[in-house]
Amino acid sequence: MTSISTAISAAAAALGDLSASPRLDAELLMAHALGVDRNTLILSHMNDLPPPAFSQLVSRRQAHEPVAYIIGERDFWTITLKVAPGVLIPRADSETLIEAALAHFAVPPASILDLGTGPGTLLLAALSEWPEAKGLGVDASPSALAIAEKNARRLGLSARFQLGDWAEALQGQFDLILCNPPYVEEDAELDPQIRSYEPHSALFAGADGLDDYRRIAPQLPALIADGGCAILEIGHAQAPAVTDLLAAEGLKTAIRQDLGGRDRAVIATK
Repeated sequence: MTSISTAISAAAAALGDLSASPRLDAELLMAHALGVDRNTLILSHMNDLPPPAFSQLVSRRQAHEPVAYIIGERDFWTITLKVAPGVLIPRADSETLIEAALAHFAVPPASILDLGTGPGTLLLAALSEWPEAKGLGVDASPSALAIAEKNARRLGLSARFQLGDWAEALQGQFDLILCNPPYVEEDAELDPQIRSYEPHSALFAGADGLDDYRRIAPQLPALIADGGCAILEIGHAQAPAVTDLLAAEGLKTAIRQDLGGRDRAVIATK
């Protein structure tokens, strides 16, 4: 009889041409099929018989469906977020923004704004570090906000969420503003698992990928509290263009790189 260990190895081989992490994908799918976490799978179930549902999950992955959508969650920073089709899947590169925020504040920020919060990714990660802060997440997608609210409740973090078009109609100032806007050029070639499954509204931003930065930059000076900052995710080649947009609004900027050494975040201050 085929064991779970053998089934995982076979699935990893089948996924090798379409995934950068086929073994991890196979383990996560198997853990989901069993209803356990990955650590429990590896420690306690490798010699068991594979559940019938596993082959169907592998077939979905072979059709390029992202693992996060199949299993319904994704780890980010120190938290696990529920995700679903219609929201952008959290990426490890976005953790650069949380690292930049931690480096900026010697005293915890009292207020945090996440523009384009999606499933609450950046806001809830920041609140996991500063749970006493007041957090507000804004998104144009009602379905994304519903998931973000569920994530906040599940994680026991206090946050407000509201429907909005970036910072339009927002009042007041915030110590920390986080934002991961769409920044992919509309004709860019993307992996099928991204282009075919993730929401285009969270990915594409015009011919040069800068359309949303052009809208956000003029909104930031009035929102940043004294001593605070806005941290925006960028594509690896977009630092010069985005810093120019922010400088035109009178903001000072610095760049932070991700673990791969690529420009990934712009920190804007007054």
